Amino acid sequence: MNIHELKPLAIVMAATLLIACGKKEAPATEAAPAAAAEAKVAQVDGARIINADSEPGAWLSHGRTYSEQRFSPLKKVNLENVDELGLAWQYKLDVDRATEATPIVVDGVMYVTGAFSIVSALDPVSGKELWKYDPKVSRDKGRDGCCGVANRGVAVWQGKVYVGAYDGRLIALDAKTGAVAWEVNTVLDANRSYTITGAPRIIKGKVIIGNGGAELGVRGYITAYDSDSGKQLWRFFTVPGDPSKPAEDKAMELALPTWKGDAWWKFGGGGTVWDAMAYDPEMDLLYIGVGNGSSWSREVRSPGGGDNLFLSSIVALKPDSGEYVWHYQTTPGDTWDYTATQHMILADLEIKGEMRKVLMQAPKNGFFYVLDRKTGELLSAEKFAPANWATHVDMETGRPVENPEADWSEKPALVSPGPLGAHNWQPMSFNPDTGLVYIPMQEAVAYFVPNPDEEYGGKGTWHMGSEPIALPEDEKALADAVGAHKGHLVAWDPVAQKEVWRQSYVTVWNGGTLSTAGGLVFQGTADGRFVAYNAANGDKLWETPANTGVMAGPVTYEINGEQYVTVAAGWGGAFPLALGALSEPAKVHPEARVLTYKLGGKATLPPPRNVTLDLPEPPELTASAEVIDQGRTLYNGHCGMCHGPNAISGSVLPDLRYMTPETHKIFTGILAGAYASKGMPSVMDKLDAEQVEAIHQYIIKRAHDVKAVVAQPTS
Repeated sequence: MNIHELKPLAIVMAATLLIACGKKEAPATEAAPAAAAEAKVAQVDGARIINADSEPGAWLSHGRTYSEQRFSPLKKVNLENVDELGLAWQYKLDVDRATEATPIVVDGVMYVTGAFSIVSALDPVSGKELWKYDPKVSRDKGRDGCCGVANRGVAVWQGKVYVGAYDGRLIALDAKTGAVAWEVNTVLDANRSYTITGAPRIIKGKVIIGNGGAELGVRGYITAYDSDSGKQLWRFFTVPGDPSKPAEDKAMELALPTWKGDAWWKFGGGGTVWDAMAYDPEMDLLYIGVGNGSSWSREVRSPGGGDNLFLSSIVALKPDSGEYVWHYQTTPGDTWDYTATQHMILADLEIKGEMRKVLMQAPKNGFFYVLDRKTGELLSAEKFAPANWATHVDMETGRPVENPEADWSEKPALVSPGPLGAHNWQPMSFNPDTGLVYIPMQEAVAYFVPNPDEEYGGKGTWHMGSEPIALPEDEKALADAVGAHKGHLVAWDPVAQKEVWRQSYVTVWNGGTLSTAGGLVFQGTADGRFVAYNAANGDKLWETPANTGVMAGPVTYEINGEQYVTVAAGWGGAFPLALGALSEPAKVHPEARVLTYKLGGKATLPPPRNVTLDLPEPPELTASAEVIDQGRTLYNGHCGMCHGPNAISGSVLPDLRYMTPETHKIFTGILAGAYASKGMPSVMDKLDAEQVEAIHQYIIKRAHDVKAVVAQPTS
């Protein structure tokens, strides 16, 4: 049975009773039986695909449609009444960590994921849980990923719900019960740090998924599996394999000469396809976004240079076979973690008097790209955010003109954007009524310090070719670093390539956007709000507390004539984890929930978490200044990516400066795996006892620093 033919028995009985009593209409629901269900399915070359526009009241796939515009034609919530929105219901997710999912709403059921890839099926009218599935990802698996144990959602097709588990499994669930139909392991090499955080896509009966892990040393690829059986159908590699062996296909034959030496092969190369995809049914082309290299430094991974295809590229493939069609590389020879995995949008735009079928992307590097989606021809590229790494994109060659001052191969350099990017995974949206793209833009910088001697360090180890991320310990310098990170919602005209309006926020890492035919743009914020703006001019029309940072992209749907707006809320990810103190202006803590609003909604949220830390008396500091310096370097290299640089947490995981005396006593045991079931993996495969003690002494020193500040008299 097709998922689009499923209907709760109670609704069927209600419809039958109404018709028997002479009523002219059955109650409106998300789907009618078979005939309407078939309308949700179109065909390309005889293969069935999702026809989302046949069901404008649902949200059938990640970007609503294959074009990934994240635009809804619904307009019962509009400019005139949006201020009447209220909370309809809230659903508490299991784990208070990064919440990044786009809910899918189909045939009267909402499917949403939380941290550790846990799937919940909910009644979208009431929020009642229908079933829940936990793939039982090991809680210490977080060490194998860069940015938290997040998941961006499921795909639904023909009676099954598909989810990529963080540990690399692709799992098909029965849509009615949550029972496992099949699962496969997508991991190429179990000795490498492969993960999945992205949402699968369904195209022509194939489940398509990529992996994460480029920072930690993997080889990137994207894979298609049969939706019925889980059988692997094809795999497209994004970087070449062992250079001593023949290339797997023509694409790898094209890529291999763009790499130098063999260090990249030892590091894995990177190039993971961890987020963005789009599909054009008319051209029958699948578009994928490819990530950064491993290591970040091109001087380390590819001594002697090279473009390093297909890093930081948009690639067009044939979805039936995975065959390469064309590519455009946004950042040749990337050395700043400028992934091109950010959200891609397909649209038809009039450019210079001619209608063009385009692909648009605003990747990390700060340029907004408009490409011909049939050929990959670059139509325009302009900066949508501050970016000092390149002056412009040469329209003759399509290549960026790099700024020598951003070259950190031999000396440190302050570069914008930093690895957080001018736009990260948080999805943008396109409103065909206004012609504008709504981008969660970021002003972010980073100080790169070369580490030319870096070697591959094995599973669970970051590879940047740069010294570990560190922040100033001096309060004024730290405040300056905090102030250098600014977040904005930018409305961008992709034809004129210019900003039309913006709304600014207290910091970066604000949520994805949704635009609607009601003239609205919805976005959550890092400082714990959910907001609606006028799509044409940016006026703020409504906001409500979310009690936590909101990062995910909202959706909207309609059931029984009522429009709902939903967002998954929960704080975490790269910014508060890896940059700790820089996220302090958000002043939020992770509380993972699904929040759903409707006109006249009267539900309420529980009070926000009040997390006030008392500073226990720290142990005596016994180490020399030399050992403490060693501990600082070791801490930032092995602990800072989760607990924050310089032992200042970003509120997601414990701030180690506030450890209790009891925790200090078992510190070595914790690093040896005593808290693995709580999510703290053993690191003793990377450190010896003296190094662990140096880290401990550095943390004790940082606790004494806090104590000294607290003891200072207030004026």
